[in-house]
Amino acid sequence: MAKKLEENRDNAYLSYELATIKLDVELEETPESLVKATPDKDALIKLYGELVFKSWLNELLDGATGVVEADGQRATGESSSSATALETSAVNIDRSQYETILDETSFAKWLEKIEAASVVAFDTETDSLDYMQANLVGISFAVDAGIAAYVPVAHDYLDAPQQLSRDWVLDQLKPWLENPNKAKVGQNLKYDASVLARYDIEMQGIEHDTMLASYVFNSVGGKHDMDSLALRFLQHSCISFEQIAGKGKKQLTFNQIELGEASPYAAEDADVTLRLHERLFSNIEQDEKLLSIYKDIEMPLVPVLSRIERTGVLIDDMKLSAQSQEIAVRLDELEKKAFEIAEQEFNMNSPKQLQALLFEKMGLPVIKKTPSGTPSTNEEVLQELALDYPLPKLILEYRGLAKLKSTYTDKLPKMINPHTGRVHTSYHQAVTATGRLSSTDPNLQNIPIRNEEGRRIRQAFVAPSGYKIMAVDYSQIELRIMAHLSGDKALLEAFQQGKDIHAATAAEIIGVDIDQVTSEQRRRAKA
Repeated sequence: MAKKLEENRDNAYLSYELATIKLDVELEETPESLVKATPDKDALIKLYGELVFKSWLNELLDGATGVVEADGQRATGESSSSATALETSAVNIDRSQYETILDETSFAKWLEKIEAASVVAFDTETDSLDYMQANLVGISFAVDAGIAAYVPVAHDYLDAPQQLSRDWVLDQLKPWLENPNKAKVGQNLKYDASVLARYDIEMQGIEHDTMLASYVFNSVGGKHDMDSLALRFLQHSCISFEQIAGKGKKQLTFNQIELGEASPYAAEDADVTLRLHERLFSNIEQDEKLLSIYKDIEMPLVPVLSRIERTGVLIDDMKLSAQSQEIAVRLDELEKKAFEIAEQEFNMNSPKQLQALLFEKMGLPVIKKTPSGTPSTNEEVLQELALDYPLPKLILEYRGLAKLKSTYTDKLPKMINPHTGRVHTSYHQAVTATGRLSSTDPNLQNIPIRNEEGRRIRQAFVAPSGYKIMAVDYSQIELRIMAHLSGDKALLEAFQQGKDIHAATAAEIIGVDIDQVTSEQRRRAKA
């Protein structure tokens, strides 16, 4: 240690200096300026909305009067994509102005308003989040700020009032919904389009989506759900679904919620969506590049993704079931081997039991500790230990196979829709910071490929008779952009000669001929 300190004398003194609090820095603040004063409520409402401090904002809004004037600046800074400042003044929403439409005369008046409006905020209320099973419970519209209505069609709680027939309402709306020249705006309109498709309505005129507008304006500026956007850009706290439906197992579906609560909630959705659209789109319009991404890429993709989701993916469930049984046998074998090595039975998935076994009984070296100070048994630690010890290697293999079984071979067959015979995922446009799509319920973008078992799961995704599945991918797109921007001769030459960049990198690192590079070596070089 003495030798090390002597050799690194300068670094030691530098570390000491860096760790010492400086007491000679000139500060703008004085003790007097830090005395607690009366807060500027309007400025706080604006700031809390932009930063989505929901509970603090609600506290202030309960006692707030009037409307906050915006200064046109974003407290969270400029968008990473745009130098345009986004107006974020608070709005004053009076929910008592909303209408509930229960008769044909009122509906006809509203249909006239909808037909005459240049853009209409549109939203559906359903009894499920699953677009393949959701039944339409009601529809809401907004044609101007504060001018919104809800049309209930399937509330069936005890003593629910007489409502317009769902089939009649949809029949009246079908020409407008399918008219590509009638502009609609919504919050995640892809879902609404998929729900309407169940009633033989192919929604057109999907002109704007507030979720996508927020995402294009600033993909990392916060969440893009409506409640978060309303807080951030309007300083308005929406009625939450849990407020009217409850939580947990006792949570009501929308058809069970009384109209006195359901109607303001649904109409507010449309009203807030229209206000958000007016605020967000005016800012996107000021930037040609953002406008192009929004109008030429994101919005046209909405109906395409809706069709892809509803078409679904064909899966050979017999293949998966057979693989599931094989994995179960292999898991049993691995468990017995592990018990033999450990000379005792233990739970392969219990961190506590693994800690005691690996580090106390077997005396394996502690690689890393948890925040509580106990030895970690996470995957990274087990991978390092597996290089020298057989038990951690067995546990890793067991965990990997168990995850494949529970996530894919057991689960996917249960997710096949009984009506279509296919699996239907949801693709999300406004999640990743990079612009890629993400997939959930189930995630079809994360099917393993690096081991034999994972590749077999991919083989269960099949094309119907007479069709083929085609995979298309950019060829090393980031490196090609990098080669172009940097002008690097070696990179440019490699691409011009059609070389495999990653294999060439691996060959250079390992010191072998490019033809001898294995797929695993190529993958590591790529990483």
